Amino acid sequence: MAKTVVVYYSGYGHTKLVAENVAEGAAAELVAVDAEGNIPEAAWDALNAADAIIFGAPTYMGGPAWQFKKFADATSKIWFGMGWKDKVFGGFTNSASLNGDKQNTLAYLQTLASQHGGVWVSLGMLPSNTLAATREDMNNLGGSIGVLVQSPSDAGDDAIPSGDLATAKAYGARVAEVAGRFGA
Repeated sequence: MAKTVVVYYSGYGHTKLVAENVAEGAAAELVAVDAEGNIPEAAWDALNAADAIIFGAPTYMGGPAWQFKKFADATSKIWFGMGWKDKVFGGFTNSASLNGDKQNTLAYLQTLASQHGGVWVSLGMLPSNTLAATREDMNNLGGSIGVLVQSPSDAGDDAIPSGDLATAKAYGARVAEVAGRFGA
C-alpha cells in the first residue's frame, strides 16, 4: 500500500475532522500544521518518505489560511532539490459558505503540488446535482479538482454534512489507490 501523509491546518476544528476522514480513507498519517504555521521536525521526514501527500487548508478570505501558506513556503528547500518530484498529490478545503471561493484554495494547493513536480489526483466523482440531491449526498458541492467542504461558521464540526465527509473519505482512498498504481 502507498505511504500517504495528510498535512493540514485547521483553525477551528472543522478542517481537522475533514483531514481525519481523508486520512481514514487513505490509511494515511496525519500531520497538523500548528497555529504558528509549523510542523514537527519528524513530520518533514514523513512527508519526504511518502508516496502521496494530501494538502488540506480552510479557505479564509478567498485563499488558504496563512498558517498553511507558511508551511508551503517552508517547502521551498525541498522544491529547490526536487525532493517531492513525481509524488502523488491531492487536496481539500473547507469554508463556512457554500462557495466561499474554495476553488481558489484548491487551485493554490494544486499549483503547490505542480511546483514540486508532483502528479495531482482529481476528485474523480460526478457531482450530486439533481433536483433530488441533498447535502448528505457525496460531492454535493460539485468539486472536481479536490474535496470541497462546507461547515457553518456558527456550529461545531458535528454540523459538517455527512455527504462532505463521505466525499473526503472516498477521495483519500482514491489518492492512495492512484499512488499505489504509480508504485507498481
